[in-house]
Amino acid sequence: MQATREHIMRLLKESGRATVDELSRSLGLTPVTVRHHLDILRGEGLVAAPLVRRRKAPGRPQHVYTLTDDASEHFPKSYDHLASMILIELRSLLSPEELEQMMERIGERLATQADVPEEADFEVRLVSIVAYLNERGYLASWQMQEDEYLLHIANCPFEQVAILHNEVCTVDMTMLTCLLGSKPERITWASQTDRQCTYIIRSEAN
Repeated sequence: MQATREHIMRLLKESGRATVDELSRSLGLTPVTVRHHLDILRGEGLVAAPLVRRRKAPGRPQHVYTLTDDASEHFPKSYDHLASMILIELRSLLSPEELEQMMERIGERLATQADVPEEADFEVRLVSIVAYLNERGYLASWQMQEDEYLLHIANCPFEQVAILHNEVCTVDMTMLTCLLGSKPERITWASQTDRQCTYIIRSEAN
């Protein structure tokens, strides 16, 4: 992102809201230039439509700008570190079997959130499953290979955590098992240095 727009977003994040004049003074830019950058940020869905702030003294109302919820993704996050610390604590409290059971319950809960037609043909269901995975950032795809289906996961949303804590992969395996109706066979594993996760779904599961 262009440096001036990054600076505007940081100022809005720190102050919560600001007018063009306030941003102009902080940035050392003309109001026209600030408005130009705000218009671009609004077009990108990162700055909300301005609200009117009435002046206490006589004069034209001021417009106040704020960030949208989508702008949050442009600021540093430490979700992976937090998740890793939580898992370390859970390991000290739970047995390996209890931890795995917890991951399975999470996978089952995620599966219930998918809108997969139960009575449809297998390939129709598989398309729905892949769409559900892609809504959650998995970059999933499938292909037919002889009498087997291959399900490819090019991006694991939990990759950085899964590398340190393989238990997290139980979530995906359980979720896929629930959605597919049978347990797939994982033949490549991203958290074990492979480029992506690939699962075999054999025809007898259809």
